[in-house]
Amino acid sequence: MKGFKFQRMRAVARKEFIHLIRDWRSLALAIAIPVFLIAIFGWALTMDLSDVPTVVWDQSSTPQSRDYLSHFQGSPYFSVKYGVDNYRDIQKYLDTGQVIVALVIPWDFGDRILAGKTADVQVIVDGANTNNASLALGYVTNLSLIYNSNIRTKRMAGKRLGATPGQAVIEPRAWYNADLRSRNVIIPGIIALVMVVIAAMLTSVTVAREWETGTMEQLISTPLRVPELILGKIMPYFVVGLTDVAIAVAMGRWIFHVPMRGNPGLLVLASSIFLLGALFFGLLLSIALKSQVLANQIAILSGYMPTLLLSGFVFGIHNMPLPIQGITYIVPARYFIAMLRGIYLKGVGLEILWLNGLLLTIYAAAMMILAHKKLRLMLD
Repeated sequence: MKGFKFQRMRAVARKEFIHLIRDWRSLALAIAIPVFLIAIFGWALTMDLSDVPTVVWDQSSTPQSRDYLSHFQGSPYFSVKYGVDNYRDIQKYLDTGQVIVALVIPWDFGDRILAGKTADVQVIVDGANTNNASLALGYVTNLSLIYNSNIRTKRMAGKRLGATPGQAVIEPRAWYNADLRSRNVIIPGIIALVMVVIAAMLTSVTVAREWETGTMEQLISTPLRVPELILGKIMPYFVVGLTDVAIAVAMGRWIFHVPMRGNPGLLVLASSIFLLGALFFGLLLSIALKSQVLANQIAILSGYMPTLLLSGFVFGIHNMPLPIQGITYIVPARYFIAMLRGIYLKGVGLEILWLNGLLLTIYAAAMMILAHKKLRLMLD
């Protein structure tokens, strides 16, 4: 860049570092927010169920029905709390929210199992929470498949029930996240959320603060050039942003035990590109609006909400209406979260993720160019 002086950029960066250290409340907030968000989302926002309260009506009361129920009693997903002998009590427990699942085993369950016939088990779930109901039904189905598999094994071994004709057996496998732990998916997404919030909160006030406090006129009177100013402004917050990424990765690894199968260097590279784009976006708002409060509010709203709702972090993009799916293509976090999940869970590299990395690079470059074009070091 013509006339670019590294010393002047370093002076701006030093000034911004000093201001950041003096404003210890903002610095503490920048460090505390990632810890808070990861703790809240990691512990509270989980798509898994465990110890689902369950009521049982065993009309059969045979060794076969008790064997079937033992799969639920020994499972970490269910907690059999009540045994009843009528539908009235089942409805009472469901109405009061004391149970989510009710199992009704018919009176002829044991006889039909011994005869090699199909035995139906009635499963009633509390559909007031559709997510929990769907998960609970899935768990019941899986445990029933395990029970059926055990019966087939006994028959094949010729123990009491005799041999059965050959049949196809489904053996499901979940690649990349074998236990289907929702935290393995949520924690990488939180990194994108943290970076958007921190970048928007910090850089959206930098230039606006100079205008409001009257120090921009002093900067204009110096030989300082636009590239030196915007790069010097960004540098301290880039360091803070990468520190937040390191905190998020460490908490995910050692507190929530989220595995990272990919290259850590690629994670740092992708995070750096996305962080630069988010920082320059906040800086652009600060330059354009010249108001700390307004720029900060717009930056958080325009960064946080799309990242939370339209990036695939919480809600699957393929389930959204087509017009909304089209909007998600302009949300940079969509590509960053895809890279994070690829690096964390699949262990893939740039041979797979290059397009997402390219789009993030284009976004970061576009934000930098727009911020450069928008900033004019002259008085209105």
